[in-house]
Amino acid sequence: MPYVAKAETYPSRPVRIIVGYTAGGTNDILARLIGQWLSERLGQPFVIENRPGASTNIATEVVVRAPSDGYTLLQVGPANVINATLYRNLGFNFIRDIAPIASLSREAIVMVVNPTFPAKTVPEFIAYAKASPGKINMASSGSGSSTHLAGELLQEMTGIQMLHVPYRGGGPALTDLLGNRVQVFFPSAPASIEYVRAGSLRALAVTTATRLEALPHVPTVSEFVPGYEASAVYGLGAPKGTPAAIIERLNGEINKGLADPKLKARFAAVGSTVFPSSPSDFAKLISDETEKWGKVVKSSGARPE
Repeated sequence: MPYVAKAETYPSRPVRIIVGYTAGGTNDILARLIGQWLSERLGQPFVIENRPGASTNIATEVVVRAPSDGYTLLQVGPANVINATLYRNLGFNFIRDIAPIASLSREAIVMVVNPTFPAKTVPEFIAYAKASPGKINMASSGSGSSTHLAGELLQEMTGIQMLHVPYRGGGPALTDLLGNRVQVFFPSAPASIEYVRAGSLRALAVTTATRLEALPHVPTVSEFVPGYEASAVYGLGAPKGTPAAIIERLNGEINKGLADPKLKARFAAVGSTVFPSSPSDFAKLISDETEKWGKVVKSSGARPE
């Protein structure tokens, strides 16, 4: 069978991993970690290509239009599942047009405030917000981003009202939070953990169902708001029609990497929790997350910028 022969010799030239953001963010960090592992394991360069713009839709379209030969891969992140509902006229259907390869990690989002903010716990924050509706400025890395919708979900479940202040990326949002121009932000753990460790920001809670190993003393939001859960799922995908044997080979090598103590330690160092899966498990996770965040997009009225 030609596909088997292809998979046996794959890869025979460099592979591109397309990232929908500029260098330095969570998507880029994780792509470089797994790209280096795959380069070492498979003997060909896995080259990170940053194609920012339109909330990852530009990068996704590059991969959707690429040949289904395993040489153009997509760094999948939370924007991909959110955009399915947020954008009405995409030139692709993510679930249909991108073949899931493997999940890499499931990231906690951290609810952080400036250290001068009067609330030191989630209950105190909720009480403050209820006493001052619309007075808390909630930063996000963009309308409809995971950093935006995590805050929207908290508003829905607690009845508080905050003023949403969208930025063009997490970096500017963090800068203004550090400068006390906004009061609260919901970035991923890799993007915020060093600021928390340094005391530049105060972490009120993490948004996952369980506490984060890298921040063991920080409670979860669900300890105070039962049922609340928000996390950012990352992984790799390929154009639909990519041979199953190539996807299985990549999945196997990625999962070996996620089990490797040294690579796991590198993920943990940036506040990331490895999350291995089969292609079918990753496909179900993408479907579930698309449905979950689609409801929040609709109820919040979020619109692309």
